Amino acid sequence: MLQVAEIQTLNFETKKMNTKLNTIAGNFRIEGEIEQVKPLGEGFINDTFIIETKGDSPNYILQRKNKKIFSPIPAMMDNIEKVCQHIKKKVEKAGGDPMREAMTVIRATDGKLYFLDEENEYWAVCLFIDDTIAYNAAETPELAYSGGKGIGKFQSLVADLNETLVNILPGFHDIRYRFKQWDAVLSKDPVGRKAEVAEEISWIESRRDEMLKFYELVENGTIPTRISHNDTKINNILFDKKGEVLCVIDLDTVLSSTVLNDFGDAMRFYTNTGLEDDTNLDNVSMDIEIYKAFARGYLEEAKTFLTEKEIEYLAFSAKYITYEQVLRFLMDYIDGDNYYKTKSPEHNLVRTRAQYKLLQSMEQQFAEMNRIVKEFSK
Repeated sequence: MLQVAEIQTLNFETKKMNTKLNTIAGNFRIEGEIEQVKPLGEGFINDTFIIETKGDSPNYILQRKNKKIFSPIPAMMDNIEKVCQHIKKKVEKAGGDPMREAMTVIRATDGKLYFLDEENEYWAVCLFIDDTIAYNAAETPELAYSGGKGIGKFQSLVADLNETLVNILPGFHDIRYRFKQWDAVLSKDPVGRKAEVAEEISWIESRRDEMLKFYELVENGTIPTRISHNDTKINNILFDKKGEVLCVIDLDTVLSSTVLNDFGDAMRFYTNTGLEDDTNLDNVSMDIEIYKAFARGYLEEAKTFLTEKEIEYLAFSAKYITYEQVLRFLMDYIDGDNYYKTKSPEHNLVRTRAQYKLLQSMEQQFAEMNRIVKEFSK
C-alpha cells in the first residue's frame, strides 16, 4: 500500500506534468480554451495526448515525437505537411471534406510545424477527427477488405505527388542495408549466441539471393519509387460511423520507397493467425481468406496506377517484409537484444521462430497468393 508521502509525491509529479503539457499545448495555434491534456493510447514510439477544449471548440492530438527513431524531426514534419496538403486538395476537388478525410497539422505560434521545448524535445499537434471508428485488428474478411481499400486509397491519392520527401528512416525495408548489419553482427557475435542458432541462421542465408534479386529491381527502378505510408496496421485507418474508410493517419513514416512495402507489411500484420511472439507455433499461419479480402480491397483502389511489375511482385512483398522481420529479430538476439524491447532473454528468439513459421506458411500458399492478385488486378 502506498504511504501518504508517496501519494503526495505522485500527485505533485502528476500536477507538474499537467502544467507542462498545458504550457506546451499553448504554444500551438489551437482554437478555444484548453480544458485538459490527458494521455491517449499506449505510445510505443511517440508519447500521445489529447487536448480537450471547452465548449464547441475542436479537440487536438498532441505528440512528443521520438527523435531517436525519426531524424530529423523538422524534415519529418515537412513530409507530413506535404502529403496532407496534397490529399486535402484532391479531396476538396472531389467534393469531399478535407478536414475529415485528411490529417490537419496545426502550426506552432511561431509558424513552425513543431515546438521545441527547453529539454530539446519535439512536439507536434494535429486536429482530432471526431465521430470516427478505429480497429486494433482485422478479425474478419470484411474488415480486411476495408483495410485494403484504406491503404489503396491513400496510395492512389498521393500517386501524383511529385514532391521529394526526406528519408527520415535510412535503411528502412532496405534488405541490402540489413544484410550489412547482419554480416557485421555475425562476425562480432558480441554475446556468444551465434553457435546456438545455427539452424535459424541457415533460414536467413538460404533466402539471401532471392531477397537481393527482388531489391535490385527497386534499386534499378524496374519497380518504381513512390510515396508510401510504411506503417499499415489497421489502427492507422479511421472509419466513419457507416464503416466507410475516412482517412489514413499516423504519417510519421511516410517515405519515398516502393508501395509494395505497404502491402507486404499489412499482410504480415493482418494475416497472422497467431501472435508476433507466439510460443505455440501451431497457432501461427497465414490466413488466405484475410489475404484475399485485403488484396481485393487494395487492388480496387490501386490497380489504376500500379505498373505490371509492381502487380507481379505484390504477393512476393508479403514474403519479403516477413523475411526481413525474421532477420531483424534474429539479428537483435545475436547482438544481445539492443534494439527491440524484450520481456525475457529468449524473447527475440521466440519472435524469430514465430515469424519464420508465418513466412513458411506464406511460401506454402504463394501460388494461391499470386493467383488472387491476378484475379483482382484485371
